[in-house]
Amino acid sequence: MIRDYLLEEKLPLFWCAGCGNGIVLQALLRNIDRRGFTRENTVITTGIGCWGKADDYVTTNSFHGTHGRALPFSTGIKLANPSLNVFTLMGDGDGITIGGNHLIHAARRNVDLVAIMVNNLNYGMTGGQYSGTTPKHAITKTSPYGHVENGFDVCRVVQAAGAPFVARGTVFDVVQLDKLISKAIDHKGFSFVEVISPCPTHFGRSNKLGDAPKMMQWIKDNTVSREKAANMSAEELRGKFVTGIFEEREQEDYGTAYQKVIDRLRGEAAE
Repeated sequence: MIRDYLLEEKLPLFWCAGCGNGIVLQALLRNIDRRGFTRENTVITTGIGCWGKADDYVTTNSFHGTHGRALPFSTGIKLANPSLNVFTLMGDGDGITIGGNHLIHAARRNVDLVAIMVNNLNYGMTGGQYSGTTPKHAITKTSPYGHVENGFDVCRVVQAAGAPFVARGTVFDVVQLDKLISKAIDHKGFSFVEVISPCPTHFGRSNKLGDAPKMMQWIKDNTVSREKAANMSAEELRGKFVTGIFEEREQEDYGTAYQKVIDRLRGEAAE
């Protein structure tokens, strides 16, 4: 039962009404429970931000790190004890804005862990400033006249950096999200899942997208599958969230490659 992994005395959740973080946490804990992972052999690592509060609610081992540095901490944890199931939870501010450099190197390095980045298109916890994923022309606390930069397509960045598993889902389609997280867990190597989630308190309000149910409808109306997107023009795809699996291939992970070096050196030393 997923309740076995929840610190119920910490409830209700810290997140605003209508935030999708609870949906993502539930999907993650369902997958952990299905696999019979124990509290002892599972580590959830977070940085700073709304999604970074997720570790407050779990009974597994957890590590709450500094802003943008969740992946380096996860890397150290996994390499120190490869038997652990390591999950890194980041927001778009934490994961691609402040922590963008760590994200691309974690993808390149291919450490065997699961990274789940909840993208609500702004810095939700600190008041609604723009982040690296905020769409062009969007209104935020730090772009009151419209954002002049293009936002990252995070999945394309991570894919280009070399990650062997890259996917995007939304909190509207929970069935798909559950399957994507499941595939990420089962894939050996650095597995990245981006989750599009509403921030009705800041982004939704600033851009007149309505309350939480209307933002959910907005996400639904602007989501297209990879298969459908393949037949759409760049103009038709503007402002859309393309979901599905972008990369799924086998590649030797960092821990395995590093252990081969250790074994070879030990063999040479014994000769």
